Amino acid sequence: MSKWLAALVILTGASGLPAPQGPITVSAAISLADVLEEAAAEYAKTGGGPVRFNFAGSNVLARQIVNGAPVDVFISADEAQMDMLGRAGAVLSGSRRALVSNQLAVVALPGRLAEIRDGFPRAAPAIRRLAIADPAAVPAGVYARQYLERRGLWTAYEARVVPTGNVRGALAAVANGSADAAIVYVTDVRVSRNVNVAVLIPVDEAPPIAYAAAVMNGSPHPEAARQFLAFLESGPARAIFARFGFRPVPGD
Repeated sequence: MSKWLAALVILTGASGLPAPQGPITVSAAISLADVLEEAAAEYAKTGGGPVRFNFAGSNVLARQIVNGAPVDVFISADEAQMDMLGRAGAVLSGSRRALVSNQLAVVALPGRLAEIRDGFPRAAPAIRRLAIADPAAVPAGVYARQYLERRGLWTAYEARVVPTGNVRGALAAVANGSADAAIVYVTDVRVSRNVNVAVLIPVDEAPPIAYAAAVMNGSPHPEAARQFLAFLESGPARAIFARFGFRPVPGD
């Protein structure tokens, strides 16, 4: 039985049971904010229980969990934060899975798209400030730095980097003029009214991006948490992820 079919069986089988207790608390990477809000609304239509979200940088959320925050589900923008929680004993055994993938893009204001598109590969002086999420801690920033290192551009851009607390902060830095360009997820551009893609970074030129999801040990509502994760792997949820620009994890 495929993973997607199994998820649907879980949901169908649960339909005759009492409504799950809740609300469950889902701490998730801020790049998932818009898509998860819509997924939760669809989940409610299927009879699923209430979901309360806590969105921030994945590293911030992981630190909150280690410090005892009562969280039912954690969805990180990378595997590293989930690995750290696994080592800390915070991940419920057997619940972890790779949920979706994403793609990086270099973004700029509409009036500067051609300039940034032409100048970015050679680190042109006109790109004086490049916003990325904190490259030492935030997944989007780590991915961005790894990409620049692969292209031999990190040394040229390092002194121009404007680090932000999360990927939406990097997007905002371009929107408000604090940076000339930013490296963000392509999904972030879809929810911005002011910023456009200047360079779409090919998936095979960037580090693999995987959002890791799991139920947390000590979850107040473990069964409801498992049910919500099962829904996120179902066909209706996958369609929502695709509409927001998220990609399947390679091999799924």
